[in-house]
Amino acid sequence: MHARLQTSLSEAFVLDAAQSIGQIAVQLPGATAVFRRLKLDFCCGGQISLAQAAADKGLDVPSVLGELAALQRSQGAAEPSDASTLMEHILARYHDVHREQLPELIRMARRVQAVHRDHPQVPVGLAELLDHAEQDLLVHLFKEESQLFPLLKDGGGAAAQQQIGVLRAEHARLGLMLEQLLALSHNATPPEGACNTWRALYAGLAQMHDDLTSNIHLENNVLFTQFEAPVQAQSKSPCCGGCG
Repeated sequence: MHARLQTSLSEAFVLDAAQSIGQIAVQLPGATAVFRRLKLDFCCGGQISLAQAAADKGLDVPSVLGELAALQRSQGAAEPSDASTLMEHILARYHDVHREQLPELIRMARRVQAVHRDHPQVPVGLAELLDHAEQDLLVHLFKEESQLFPLLKDGGGAAAQQQIGVLRAEHARLGLMLEQLLALSHNATPPEGACNTWRALYAGLAQMHDDLTSNIHLENNVLFTQFEAPVQAQSKSPCCGGCG
């Protein structure tokens, strides 16, 4: 990417029931889906604490905290390097997460575009681009899970190398999609006075950017190189868009 994201999410955030639900919604990607399901108003009513909001709805605060805590993703653990363990890690840490992230981002983007359609910084077209991104990414994940990863588990070979070439090219296109998403969202930076839904949307978008970039890096630079011929592994592959 040519610009660094302004949103630093999980490193300094410590979940606590005394925090306002609006703050949690903004700083913990995925929390909005939990709040929506539990009918906790994180947008207009987001100024009250999680403890108070849960109590008002007759919800068990430790249970809600536990559900939210499950959304927090460790950033410090070392990634596995052997192929079999790495593939399992990619499936659980990235593929499953991508499938969770995009539907909620699309929902929030549609709401922001509808409610704030007259705002000069409203991200016109963001929901539609996210929808296309979800479709493309789901097809890409299916190819990896149903075609490439089984080949790699069987030792690779010519068919696996050919498939790796296809997926590297798709990674480059996904990187261009990430650039478009950031351009539409002003580098995932909400305008002054943005509502909690808008801020949570951009925080989630920043998290998706980081997750997808890390996923592509692990596959391009750690997993795929273990199965490519030396001349291919040394050649420069197209940039996925997450560089710089």
